[in-house]
Amino acid sequence: MGRVERDREIARRRKRRAKLKKLRAKFATAQSQADKDAIFLKARKISPFVVFENANANEAE
Repeated sequence: MGRVERDREIARRRKRRAKLKKLRAKFATAQSQADKDAIFLKARKISPFVVFENANANEAE
Protein backbone atom coordinates (compact mmCIF):
# COMPACT_ATOMS: atom_id res chain seq x y z
CA MET A 1 0.00 0.00 0.00
CA GLY A 2 1.31 3.45 -0.91
CA ARG A 3 1.90 6.37 1.39
CA VAL A 4 -0.60 9.16 1.60
CA GLU A 5 0.47 12.74 0.95
CA ARG A 6 0.49 13.67 4.64
CA ASP A 7 2.95 10.86 5.44
CA ARG A 8 5.25 12.00 2.62
CA GLU A 9 5.04 15.57 3.87
CA ILE A 10 5.99 14.53 7.40
CA ALA A 11 8.88 12.42 6.07
CA ARG A 12 10.17 15.38 4.02
CA ARG A 13 10.00 17.64 7.06
CA ARG A 14 11.85 15.12 9.25
CA LYS A 15 14.55 14.63 6.63
CA ARG A 16 14.94 18.40 6.20
CA ARG A 17 15.34 18.91 9.96
CA ALA A 18 17.91 16.11 10.21
CA LYS A 19 19.88 17.53 7.28
CA LEU A 20 19.82 21.04 8.73
CA LYS A 21 20.98 19.67 12.08
CA LYS A 22 24.00 18.07 10.38
CA LEU A 23 24.75 21.25 8.45
CA ARG A 24 24.54 23.34 11.62
CA ALA A 25 27.05 21.02 13.30
CA LYS A 26 29.37 21.27 10.29
CA PHE A 27 28.98 25.05 10.27
CA ALA A 28 29.94 25.26 13.95
CA THR A 29 33.13 23.26 13.39
CA ALA A 30 34.14 24.92 10.09
CA GLN A 31 37.35 26.92 10.35
CA SER A 32 37.46 29.07 7.21
CA GLN A 33 34.89 31.60 6.12
CA ALA A 34 34.74 29.99 2.66
CA ASP A 35 33.67 26.67 4.22
CA LYS A 36 31.05 28.43 6.31
CA ASP A 37 29.68 30.22 3.25
CA ALA A 38 29.47 26.97 1.29
CA ILE A 39 27.64 25.20 4.13
CA PHE A 40 25.28 28.14 4.54
CA LEU A 41 24.44 28.10 0.82
CA LYS A 42 23.63 24.37 1.01
CA ALA A 43 21.32 25.06 3.94
CA ARG A 44 19.63 27.87 2.02
CA LYS A 45 18.86 25.47 -0.83
CA ILE A 46 17.15 23.13 1.62
CA SER A 47 15.35 25.80 3.64
CA PRO A 48 15.36 29.38 2.29
CA PHE A 49 14.64 31.03 5.64
CA VAL A 50 17.17 29.11 7.74
CA VAL A 51 19.13 31.12 10.30
CA PHE A 52 22.59 30.19 11.54
CA GLU A 53 24.38 31.73 14.53
CA ASN A 54 27.17 33.71 12.82
CA ALA A 55 25.79 33.72 9.29
CA ASN A 56 23.84 36.92 9.90
CA ALA A 57 27.08 38.91 9.92
CA ASN A 58 27.65 37.82 6.31
CA GLU A 59 24.18 38.95 5.26
CA ALA A 60 24.73 42.47 6.56
CA GLU A 61 27.82 43.04 4.40
